[in-house]
Amino acid sequence: MVNRIDTSNNFAADIKDIGKLRQAAKQNSPEALTATAKQFEALFMNMVLKSMREATPQEGLFDSQQSKMYTSMFDQQLSQTMASRGVGLADVLTRQLSTVVDAQKDGKDGLKPGSPAEAAGFSRQDLNTALGVMQIAPPAEAARTSSNKPAHVRAFQDKLGAAAEDASRATGIPAKFMLGQAALESGWGRREIKGADGTNSFNVFGIKATGGWTGKVVETATTEYVNGVPRTRVEKFRAYDSYADAFKDYARLLTNNPRYEAVIANAKDITGFAQGLQKAGYATDPHYAAKLTRIIKQSLSV
Repeated sequence: MVNRIDTSNNFAADIKDIGKLRQAAKQNSPEALTATAKQFEALFMNMVLKSMREATPQEGLFDSQQSKMYTSMFDQQLSQTMASRGVGLADVLTRQLSTVVDAQKDGKDGLKPGSPAEAAGFSRQDLNTALGVMQIAPPAEAARTSSNKPAHVRAFQDKLGAAAEDASRATGIPAKFMLGQAALESGWGRREIKGADGTNSFNVFGIKATGGWTGKVVETATTEYVNGVPRTRVEKFRAYDSYADAFKDYARLLTNNPRYEAVIANAKDITGFAQGLQKAGYATDPHYAAKLTRIIKQSLSV
């Protein structure tokens, strides 16, 4: 007789819970089958929540590694609660994997012809394999795949990627470095500088209309740091006819202005590039280099 398994309040990534499920699985316990299916449902819901979090820009004042850690813990508990109430996935897995258990009880190596499990491609080892997957792939890491970038990152890259590649060839700076800076300056395109009539300036780098600029101009409020204290003021910014023009002007600014010689010299190093921009006075935000480095490494280098 197998003791009742209760994993309703904990993820099966816990070693003790894994041990209980494995022991029950060896005895072909229906309870183990149900508990495993529910854990997979919780894992799936956690991946959904993680994808939703990644699709939401998180560059606020209170965002930090600590806040992300507690958000991840909250999402794990939330997904477990949702799975305990059921969204239907566990029931489907239980029905399909039950044929594996039946085959094992009958001493058969294969699955019943035409069974749902056979149609789905399950083998008799799926139950133990499932337990192993949960042990080595915790929910917080399972959703982190290189091909699963957040939607806003993919959209931003699709919109500006070609212009960034052209500027990269002119400066030697990797396109993702410039995309990262454009993302930081424009809030991934959500805070692009616009004229009073709503006309887009295409100025995703926040370049001000100084240095003998004779082109179009837009005025807007911006935040500047004076002795580390943020101040809001109205400034004039350059306006372009396209994103391609904005990237070309940005490339000229960095290659022609002696202030940015160190930036060009460290064009291949993320940290050197970001710190070079801050030291050259590109922005007054004291945390500019750290923010830019984080965006490039976490959002554009996966």
